[in-house]
Amino acid sequence: MNWVGLNTLITREVGRFFSVYRQTVLPGLISSALYILIFGFTLEQRISEIDGVSYTWFILPGLIMMNTLTNATANTSSSMLQMKLLQQLPDLLTAPLSGIEISLAYIIGGAVRGMVNGVLVLILGVLLTGMPILNLTGTLLFIFLVSWAFSSMGLVLGQLAENWDQMAMMQNFFLTPLSFLGGVFYSIKMLPEWAQTLSLINPIYYMINGIRHTILGIGDTSLYTSFIMATVLTVVFTTLAIFLTVSYTHLRAHETRGN
Repeated sequence: MNWVGLNTLITREVGRFFSVYRQTVLPGLISSALYILIFGFTLEQRISEIDGVSYTWFILPGLIMMNTLTNATANTSSSMLQMKLLQQLPDLLTAPLSGIEISLAYIIGGAVRGMVNGVLVLILGVLLTGMPILNLTGTLLFIFLVSWAFSSMGLVLGQLAENWDQMAMMQNFFLTPLSFLGGVFYSIKMLPEWAQTLSLINPIYYMINGIRHTILGIGDTSLYTSFIMATVLTVVFTTLAIFLTVSYTHLRAHETRGN
């Protein structure tokens, strides 16, 4: 393991989004605050409680997850696609770094951004609404797992996409709908039975359900099931991201030897 090179690439990825925090951190906080004010405080007058907690508290775990996975995915996908379009990726592949080391550096960078944004929205929710946190360790663990899983997924999307239009299509037609249909603003028990069954196919539902368990102690499915799903997603996306990066690295090395 090239620890110096790995640390250098991680530092670059983390520093990249911190240097433009007005684009990578503040928008998530502002949009979450607006969701709390508009959906929470306003609809709470009509939907007083869900499963024994106020509606504002109920939607906050979903907002945390939505902000976490969106930022984690965006960081790695945009960074990888930008490297490809600017023809900088071949230069990176000539560095003394293996495909695994490159993958881990990108994934860690995206996971840090997702974790930072998720924790900041959690703090914002506590400050604005006085929301209690039943299990802080479990909450941070879920935020970390989701950050890592969707950072890995973003790396996969960044490698598969050929331009920004393809990237936007993947996010708009896959990630965003699954996020909103994952139970951010409602309990799936409020849906018809067929819609409840469809919700159980949505992996993001389990992420939201899991963190709702750790923060408020309520959920539509068990915490154990949500934790298993989060772990499985993390392993699957990480493996796929590393596999694609290693394959591309070997391909470039073969082309270089051929030339």
